Parts: sequence; structure tokens; C-alpha cells
Amino acid sequence: MACFLVPAVEAVVTSAITRVVKTREKEEIVKLPAADGTSCEAVKIKFSQKLGWLNKLLIGGSGLLAFEHVWHGEVVPYFPFLTAVKNGETAGMLAEMGSAGVGMAVLVTAVWCGMVAVFSVMEKKTLDAASLQEGEKA
Repeated sequence: MACFLVPAVEAVVTSAITRVVKTREKEEIVKLPAADGTSCEAVKIKFSQKLGWLNKLLIGGSGLLAFEHVWHGEVVPYFPFLTAVKNGETAGMLAEMGSAGVGMAVLVTAVWCGMVAVFSVMEKKTLDAASLQEGEKA
């Protein structure tokens, strides 16, 4: 009925957090040595960009769910917009938002945490390999 509203609200909140974090971040440049003796510069991905990944996941999922609810006639283009409210099923709608909506938002956030963890491990391995390679040349 309205389960898509929970991830949509989370997307709005994380969007605001992203803007605040973005203003406080500094760009971190790392020098990576190449095999031929030269070096190149790499920019570490900022946390605000990683929060942007979460925003995209939440907005995409919420948009798809909203479209599905419109398709099935549960969301209409006139007030009160949700047919559950019009039919007096508000308690059922809130229960669905509390179970399915919160569950989806938590699952998407958990998947994002996994993405960030995997990416952090990959980034750390790259930096460790670069520091080992630089240490061998010195």
C-alpha cells in the first residue's frame, strides 16, 4: 500500500546528510607506484560519494515500488492519494509500512554496508600493495 514511503523518507534523510558531509570533506590524493618505476595519483573515494550510492539504491527502489503501486491502483493522482486511507484501512497501511517498508529499507542499507565494506577492503589491499612496492624500491 505505502511501503515505498519508508525507503523514500530514508533517501531524503541520507540526501541531507550527504550534503552536510560533502561540505566538510577534503579530497585525499594517494600516490601509487607503477611497475615501470613511475607513479600515478589516485583519489580516494569520499564518504559522501558512498552515501550517494545508498541514495541511488533507495531512490531507485522506492521509485520502482511507487510505480508498481500506481500500476495496481493503490496510489491515485487525487487526494488522499493512497486508496487505503480512502477505504479506512489506515491501520493496515501503517502495519505494512512498519513491516515491509522498514524491512526493505533495512535490507537496502545492509546491502550498501556490504558494498562499502567490500570496497574498503579492495581499497586497503591496493594501498598496501602500493606501499609494499614502494618499500621494495627504496
